[in-house]
Amino acid sequence: MDMLSAMRVFVKVVEAGSVSVAARDLGMGQPTVSERIARLEDYLQEQLLIRTTRSLRATQTGLIFYERSKKALEAAATAESVTMRNGEALRGKVRLAAPHWIGEIVLPQILMRFRRLHPHIKVELVVDDRITNPDAAGVDISLRLGNIGADNCVDEEIGVVQRVLAASPEYLAEYGTPRTTSELMAHSFITVSGIYDAGVVPLTRDGKDEPTDVNVVWTVGHWRPLIALLLSGAGIGVLQVPAGAEALSAGQLKRVLPEYQAPGFRLRMLYPRNDASSEISKRLIDFLRAELRSYAEYALAPRQW
Repeated sequence: MDMLSAMRVFVKVVEAGSVSVAARDLGMGQPTVSERIARLEDYLQEQLLIRTTRSLRATQTGLIFYERSKKALEAAATAESVTMRNGEALRGKVRLAAPHWIGEIVLPQILMRFRRLHPHIKVELVVDDRITNPDAAGVDISLRLGNIGADNCVDEEIGVVQRVLAASPEYLAEYGTPRTTSELMAHSFITVSGIYDAGVVPLTRDGKDEPTDVNVVWTVGHWRPLIALLLSGAGIGVLQVPAGAEALSAGQLKRVLPEYQAPGFRLRMLYPRNDASSEISKRLIDFLRAELRSYAEYALAPRQW
């Protein structure tokens, strides 16, 4: 989901007090605006608006989301406001590295918006799940999961990527739903290579660690086959929420043992210190900071499905 676009529509609806008026102001069709709001509520799993035949108003959650959306949009506008330096358009190339899920799901829309502001800047996106710093990857900016510990660059935290246990309703109907962590061992478990290779998942509940043995029968090298196997009913797996948010929201996947959490990954942005960064890199860093923090506040936030 393009979260900033959804925020803009929602803020306009709340301020207009009417879907039809907001649609007119946005230059969109009324059904399109209604659909955007419905998709946003489905995605967040929260009711944001109360609609009657005569009025429309925000719920308490909607009011909180409205205030935070305004701040996020203002921050994004600030990042977008500076598009020129010394009256000349910036020209050149910037290289950005990112993990697969964010490079495939989140960044394309963000980078398209950046290029609309800076059409003479060429962007190269390197998608790689390895944990590396910019120097090692040969890029200007690196988005990474986990703690890097790179001394020669800025290491800026963006948010925490939530991870949950999940399976398809069909799998759970056929093999049963685990009620305790000890029951997980009786189920087929799917994992990404390099994670849980020892067959132990470090689950937590109410802040207490509960290392749990699992029966790993599928190991894949990428998040897409992991989700495909989960959707096909091949077993239970640990899912990064952004990669599986749509399937969870649509009920195609269900959380397993929802009272437990797998340790989250910290999403970080690494880049050279100011004196070593080009003007193009600085512009993209500012833009990514605003856009990704807006995304992280909502799309990565813990919630129930």
